[in-house]
Amino acid sequence: MACWQLPAASAGIGEGGVVTGFGWFSIARLGLVQASIGAIVMLATSLLNRVMVVEYGMAAAVPAGLVALHYAVQLARPVWGHGSDRGHARTPWIIGGVAVLGAGAMLAVFALPLAPLPANALLLLGFVLIGAGVGAAGTSLLALLAAGVAPQRRAAAAAVTWIMMVMGIVVSAGTAGALLEPFSWAQLVRVSGGIALAALLITVLATFRLERGIQPATPEPTSETSLGEALRAVFAETAARRFTVFVFLSMLAYSMQDLILEPFAGIVFGMTPAQSTSLSAVQHSGVLLGMIVAGIGGSAFAGRAAGELRGWIAAGCVGSALALAGLAVGAGIGPGWPLAANIGVLGFTNGVFAVSAIGAMMSLAGEGRKSDTGLRMGIWGAAQGIAFGLGGLSGAIGVDLARHAESDGRAFQTIFTFEAMLFMAAAVMAARIAGQGAAVKLREAEA
Repeated sequence: MACWQLPAASAGIGEGGVVTGFGWFSIARLGLVQASIGAIVMLATSLLNRVMVVEYGMAAAVPAGLVALHYAVQLARPVWGHGSDRGHARTPWIIGGVAVLGAGAMLAVFALPLAPLPANALLLLGFVLIGAGVGAAGTSLLALLAAGVAPQRRAAAAAVTWIMMVMGIVVSAGTAGALLEPFSWAQLVRVSGGIALAALLITVLATFRLERGIQPATPEPTSETSLGEALRAVFAETAARRFTVFVFLSMLAYSMQDLILEPFAGIVFGMTPAQSTSLSAVQHSGVLLGMIVAGIGGSAFAGRAAGELRGWIAAGCVGSALALAGLAVGAGIGPGWPLAANIGVLGFTNGVFAVSAIGAMMSLAGEGRKSDTGLRMGIWGAAQGIAFGLGGLSGAIGVDLARHAESDGRAFQTIFTFEAMLFMAAAVMAARIAGQGAAVKLREAEA
């Protein structure tokens, strides 16, 4: 890997004063950007979802379709990643993406009190901008992390940035909830605008001069290749193709439970809305704990290459499959099953899997040519976006269809079992992720 010339204040210093990559302060700065992205996304996918259905009486399919649209837009992540590769700087793409994301959220807010036709037009435009902003900022942020973080720190860096993203969602959700009481559209505009503006300001400050002095030791002319040529070069690598399939399978399994866990608790276990909502806190607490454990363990005992993280990834996938199998058993038993503990375990194993997978993603991107780091992140981000869009939708539709054909408990058993099988397939794929040495040899052989 090329040596990166970073200011000593933001870089890790190795033996002999050699710069080895971003230091923890710089990683935390990028975590603040991730938190800012998460805060605005919370407005679009959570707060506005509820406001559209409850306060404005829209059909639930409207926000669901808009969220699916924002995932569909993210299919263009490879384009944005390639653009940041050719531009030789990630910061403008990160700041611009957050600005577009905030603008899209505000357009959606402004659309709410309008007549149906202009409201729908603005909502569509707003969520297209939300998807574009998330894709441009998120892809470039991950590419910057992959390029600037030393290999042994990548698992921990992934954990730090994702934990900060969850914290950004929690803080913004709590703040918005407190300030929106009593609810009014004018107050929604003020609160949403405040969150979007604060997120943009934090992003600008966090990325200020972060890339200053970062240049590969040997500039690569391949950064000027066309998008089509760059895509063909990446997909010519067996490791890249396998990892793309792994990302799709694992994220499909990961997202299928999103829209059905709370209905499952209410329908099968008879929980009230307040009780089922409390399960979300249990799940997210487990996710955070799993992220911390994988971040520390992945960096302390492995984490130097994608292949060395595959044990953590496989463990997270298998653990998630077992937790989902437990939910399938619980669906047949009903009240009396330790549902909260089961969901806590699911959150923990999901956290282990997620951080390890992101660490491996950063490693594989960093092991490739520096000229296509953003493109690689874009490809895997697009696979993740497709999986998330399909996962949430197919999980909800699958439960609805199964409930018509069999009992409620059996319907949820079917979906949870299918998710568990997807996670096991992802674990098999994880075991085949090439390590750094294998990846380098493969590229040399294909060159």
